[in-house]
Amino acid sequence: MRSTTKALPFVPTEIHVSTVEDEKGRLGILSINTTEGILDVALDHATADAIANAIEEIRSRLAA
Repeated sequence: MRSTTKALPFVPTEIHVSTVEDEKGRLGILSINTTEGILDVALDHATADAIANAIEEIRSRLAA
């Protein structure tokens, strides 16, 4: 039987934003320092929009 225990979420301690560009185009880099280490995420425009929408949803739920 599989274990159903979930890992605790990473706790952000610092957030940095940058961009990189190559022959395929530009990507946004979201670097999140956490209590467990650094999490780097590369985002294209569509993915950045999806994450922004998800964060807006979280904000509206927290405000309720």
